[in-house]
Amino acid sequence: MATFEATELDILNPEQQALLWSPRVKMFVQGPPGSGKTTLAVERLRYLLRQGMPTTAILVLLPQRLLATPYYQALRDPTLGPAGAVDILTFDGLARRVIRLFWPLIGERAGFAHPTRPPVFLTVETAQYFMDHIVAPLIERERYFEGITIERSRLLSQLLDNLNKAALTGIPLSEVAERLKSAWTGEAAHRRVFDQVGECVQRFRSYCLAHNLLDFSLQIHTFVQHLYPQPAVQAYLFERYRHLIVDNLEEETPIMHDLLSEWVRHCESAFIVYDESGGHRIFLGADPHSAVRLSDTCAYRWEFSRPLVASPDVLHLAYQIGLSLNRDSAHILHWLDETAAPDFRRILHAPGDQECRFHPQMLDWVAEQIECLIRREGVSPGEIVVLAPFVDDALRFSLLERLVARAIPARSHRPSRALWDEPAARCMLTLTQLAHPHWQMQPPKFDVILALMQAVAGLDLVRAWLLTEVVYRPHQTPWLSSFRNVQGDTRERITPSVGERYEVLREWLLNYQHTCPAGEEMVDHFLGRLFGEVLSHHGYGFHHYVAIPPAAPGTSHALDNARVAAQLIESARKFRQALEMVPGLSDALPPGVRFIQMVQRRLLAATYLPDERDTSKKAVLLAPAYSFLMTNRFVDYQFWLDVSSMGWWERIYQPLTHPYVLRREWEVGRPWNDEDEFNTRQEALYRLVVGLAYRCRRGIYIGISDLNEQGYEQRGPLLRAIQSALRRVR
Repeated sequence: MATFEATELDILNPEQQALLWSPRVKMFVQGPPGSGKTTLAVERLRYLLRQGMPTTAILVLLPQRLLATPYYQALRDPTLGPAGAVDILTFDGLARRVIRLFWPLIGERAGFAHPTRPPVFLTVETAQYFMDHIVAPLIERERYFEGITIERSRLLSQLLDNLNKAALTGIPLSEVAERLKSAWTGEAAHRRVFDQVGECVQRFRSYCLAHNLLDFSLQIHTFVQHLYPQPAVQAYLFERYRHLIVDNLEEETPIMHDLLSEWVRHCESAFIVYDESGGHRIFLGADPHSAVRLSDTCAYRWEFSRPLVASPDVLHLAYQIGLSLNRDSAHILHWLDETAAPDFRRILHAPGDQECRFHPQMLDWVAEQIECLIRREGVSPGEIVVLAPFVDDALRFSLLERLVARAIPARSHRPSRALWDEPAARCMLTLTQLAHPHWQMQPPKFDVILALMQAVAGLDLVRAWLLTEVVYRPHQTPWLSSFRNVQGDTRERITPSVGERYEVLREWLLNYQHTCPAGEEMVDHFLGRLFGEVLSHHGYGFHHYVAIPPAAPGTSHALDNARVAAQLIESARKFRQALEMVPGLSDALPPGVRFIQMVQRRLLAATYLPDERDTSKKAVLLAPAYSFLMTNRFVDYQFWLDVSSMGWWERIYQPLTHPYVLRREWEVGRPWNDEDEFNTRQEALYRLVVGLAYRCRRGIYIGISDLNEQGYEQRGPLLRAIQSALRRVR
C-alpha cells in the first residue's frame, strides 16, 4: 500500500493529483475534522461527472442525510453541464431501495406472512406505535417493566434500540436478553426485566413479519441476511454502482463495513473518508475501530494531519483537557509541535467569579456576549452556536427569549423533539379535533387558547384566553360559536379585526364538518387543506409575511411553523399508510384518532431534513452538543453552556439496553463494571471536546453557574478538567 502525507489541498503534488483525478483508483483518506477530506470527496465526485461517468454508476454513502449538503451543492454547479441524478444514500436508504426492487425474490424466504403484498416501511414514529400496541397489554395485564420509572416513549425507543443494535452489529436477536443479563452487575431482580425485553422484541418482530411491516432493524436484517447474499442482488449492486464515495466511515456500523469490504474489491474506484476523531454515534451502533480495516482494501492511503479550520489555540484547549482526562492526545500534539507557542487562554472566555451563581445569570451572560460579538465585532449570527448536553423546553425558551429581546435572530435544532411539543403541530391537531366532534376528542380549554393564539395573527395570550372564554362551548354543538355574537367591551378588547380572522377560521371548520360529516377524509389530507386553505394565508400565523403585530419573543417564526406543518402532514400520511396494511386496526378507531393519540404520547419524532440554505447563515443556533457534531458544521464561536453540569459526562439513563454491551467485540458473559463505565464516560467526553474544538475557528465561551436549574451545586468533570488545564499552563 502506498501511503502519503497530505497537509494542504492546494499543494497536492503531481502524483497525488494524478491519483485524485484517475478514473480507476481506490483511496482511503483519513484525518481530523476540518482537514479537507470531504472537500476532496466532493472534488472526486466532480471529476467523475466531468469525465462523463454515468451518474447511475456513482453512489455516495453517508451515515445520515444531514451530511449530504456539500454533495448536493456540487451537483447544482452549472459548470458540470447537464447530468442525471446521483444516488446519495444512507445504508438504510440503500437497503430500503433494494428491498423494494427485489421483494418478490425474498418475501417468503425472509419469513413474511404475505410475500405477494408490498412491504410497509415504518418510520421512527410508526415503529413506536406498533411496539406500543404489542407492549401495552403486557404492561397492563402482566406488570411488565414494573420497576422501571421512565416515560413510555423512552421505554419504547429503548426496546427498538435493542432491535437496531442487533441488526447493525450482526448479533442474533435471541442473544440480546442474555447479553444484557450477563453484563448486569446491579440488583439481581432487575435481570428479569431483560427477559421481558427479549420477549417484547421477539413479539414485535413476529408481528412485523405477520403484517409485512419493516422497521429499521428488519430492513437491515432482511437486506443483510436474505438479500445481499443473493447472486442477483450482488450483480445488481456491483455492476450498477462502479464508483463509490463513502464519507464519515467511522460513524457507520460493522455490518456496513462488512458489506463495503467486499464491495470495494468489485468496484472500479472507491474514495473512502475516515475521521480520526469521530465515532460519536456509538450509541447508534457506530464502530470506528471496525472502520479502519477498510484501509486494507484500498491501494492508496492518504493521511491528513493539519486541520484547516481550527486554530492552534483552540486545539491546545482540547489537548490540555485530554491531559486532564488522562486521554492520549498525541494526534493533536503532533501538529501543535509545528506551531508557535499555542495558548488556549487567548480563546477561552468565562464569566467572572461572582457573575453567574445562578442559572439565569449564566444565560444573561451568554446573551450579552453574543450581542457583543455581533454588534461590536461584526460576527455573523450564523457563525455562533450555543451548545449544551441537553436542550429542554425551559432552556430553549429562556435563551431564545433573551436573544430575541436583543433583536438577535436565533433558532434551535432538537432532532428528538416530539411533535406535540411544537406549538405549530399542537395548534393544527387541536383544530383537527375541533373539526371532528364525532371523534369525541374534546380538547382542553388551554389547548384551544394556544391553538387560536398560534393560528390567528395578532392574537396574544390574554386576548386568546378572552376569546376562548366567550366562543368555546364544549357542551354545545358546534363547539365554537360565532364572534358576531360577542358584543360590548369584550368585543372591543379582542378587536373586530382579530375577530373577523377568527370567524373565517371557524366558518372553514364548520364547512368542513358539513362536507365531511362522517370524517371519511384522511387526516393528512385534512391537515394539508387546513394549512393550504387557511393557516398559510395572510392574517394567520403560518403566513410568511405576517407582521400584525410582530411575533412576541419566544414564539415560532412563520417559516418554522411551515416546516413543522410539513413534518406533521408527512408523519400523518406515513402513519395512515402503515395502519391501512394491518387488518383490524383501522376498524376499531378512526386513523385520525389513533394518530392524534400517538402524537399526544410524545413519541420520538422522525428526522426530517431541515432547509439550511435560509437559516444557517442568519441565526444563532442552539443545539445539543452531539446533534451539532452530527451536522459537521464549522463556526467561528462556540458557547458551551453549563460546563459544571454532569450531563456533559454522564450517559443517558437506559435501563432496557446498553450501547457497549451490544457491540460486536464485547465478550459475552463479561460483567459491565464501574471501571468500564468510568472509562467510557471519560473517552466519550474527550471525543466530544475534541470534535467540538476541531469545528471552532476563533473562540470558545464557557457558561458556568454554581447552582443548576434545580438549585443544586454542581462541579462536573468537564469543569474540573478545564480548571486543571488552567492550573497547568500558568
